[in-house]
Order: sequence, then structure tokens, then C-alpha cells
Amino acid sequence: MKKRVLTALFAAALTVSLAACGQKETETTAVETTAAETEAKETTEAESAETEEAKSEETVKIKIGASITPHAEILNYAKDALKEEGIEIEVMEFTDYVLPNTALEEGSIDANYFQHLPYMDQFNVEKGTHLVSAGAVHYEPFGIFAGTKKDLSEIADGDKIAVPNDTTNEARALLLLEANGLIKLKEGAGLTATKQDIVENPKNLDIVELESAQISRSLSSVAYAVMNGNYAIQAGYAPTDALAVEDEESVGAKTYGNVIAVKEGRENEPWVAKLVEVLHSEDVKNWMTEKYEGAVVPLN
Repeated sequence: MKKRVLTALFAAALTVSLAACGQKETETTAVETTAAETEAKETTEAESAETEEAKSEETVKIKIGASITPHAEILNYAKDALKEEGIEIEVMEFTDYVLPNTALEEGSIDANYFQHLPYMDQFNVEKGTHLVSAGAVHYEPFGIFAGTKKDLSEIADGDKIAVPNDTTNEARALLLLEANGLIKLKEGAGLTATKQDIVENPKNLDIVELESAQISRSLSSVAYAVMNGNYAIQAGYAPTDALAVEDEESVGAKTYGNVIAVKEGRENEPWVAKLVEVLHSEDVKNWMTEKYEGAVVPLN
């Protein structure tokens, strides 16, 4: 009897001991698992934070000033492609040719896209700014548009023709009038021509110099108007509405490509080259061609 009691007590003690060991092993395993899970979670969170930080560092945010049409529209179309290249742009729309350059000089924007190189160079000289071109993106053919007269064959003595009043665009307009036999300019006047350089004017045409943005509003008071492509588009005109258009091989077309401008000293920043590269992409060029039907001609 005593032997049986001892055996039972030993068996009970062994069971308790084994149960305690099992519980300890389970608790140890649970602690180890929890620690591993915590470490894995912390590692994942750290990696995620590093990724977000790297992503933040790679993304460059820039402000670009642009004319409403077509420049701002082109930039807005290119936004997604630029974002893939790590460039997030904010497009600031301007309605004149002065403020986007003064804003760029002062640093309130990082780049602008609205002007051609001759205009920018002239602006630098006249205003003492320090702007440089990062690359030409497109050009907009100048056109002669109907005012009170609906065809160039109707031109009469003393008719008024509106042209831009800034030096570079006035010269371009006068060259187009010359190409259509309406006037003749002094030899060598070229891209600096003004109406004072007209040496032959058989119809005694009255050349009316107006601020570019105002020309489309003057059509009811002039026989014809020579307009920049972007202002013609804004006024609702298509290329086919022009009575005469700048030839693709003309001096104007080859000279007046619209550029991405930046402040001197920033032209070698990595985002500048990427911005121009995206705007030169086949996707953006095809979109421009389809969207503007010849009023905007992509370059490069």
C-alpha cells in the first residue's frame, strides 16, 4: 500500500514538472515570437520611413510661370510624366510678357515658359535681368488675321494694320508683311526692324503698334492684324483662320522658338534638363501637334 502511494506521488510530481517545463517552453517561444514580430515591424516601419524620406528628397517641387495658352496647357499635360521623373510642378498663369520675367528674376518662380530667345535677350538688356534659356520647346507661326477686311486682296490705300509693339515681335510681324509683298524693309533690318525701317509702302499702310495682348481686341478698328500664335489661340482663332502664315523655313520660324527660361546660375540644376527632356518627348510633341493643329509646332 505504501509503495503504491509513493508511486502515485512520484507520478503526480513528474506530471507537474513536465507541465511546468511545457508551460515555460511555451512562454519562452511566445516571448521570442513577440520579440521577432516587434523587430520585424520596427524594421518595416524604418524601411518605409527611409523610402518616404528618399522619395521626398528625390521629388523636386518647382513653380513655372506660363502664358495661359498654349504654354500652361502644355505644362499641365506633361505633369504626370514630369512627376514620374521626380518633378512636381505648379503652373502659375500670366497674361502679359513682363511679369513672368520679373517674377523669375526675383525668385518667386523657378522657371518660365512663354517667350522666344530674342525677346528674352532684349528684356535682359532693357531691364537688367539675368535670364537664360534651358532649351527651345516649340514655335508659334505668326499670322495675318482679318479685321474689317476679310481678304488680303481687299487691301486699300491707308489701311491700318496692327502689329506687336515690342521690338522682336514687331520685326517678326514686319517680316511677314514683307514676305506677302505689302511693304519692303531696309536691307539688313532683319530681326531688329521697326516701322521706321520701312523703305517701300506702296499702299501707304498705317502700321499701328499695340501691346501684343491687346491686338485681338483691336480687330474691329483695323483692316488686318499680325498676331502671335498664342494670342491668336486665346482669341479663338485656328491656324486656318489666318490670311497668311509665317513659313516654316522663314527667319522668324527658325529664330523664335519658345524657350524654358531660368535664372542664370540655375541652368545646370538636374531638374532643368529633365523638364526640357519631358517637353521634348514624343508623347508631348504628338499631343501638341494634335491639339493645336499647326498653331503650335514642336521643336527638337
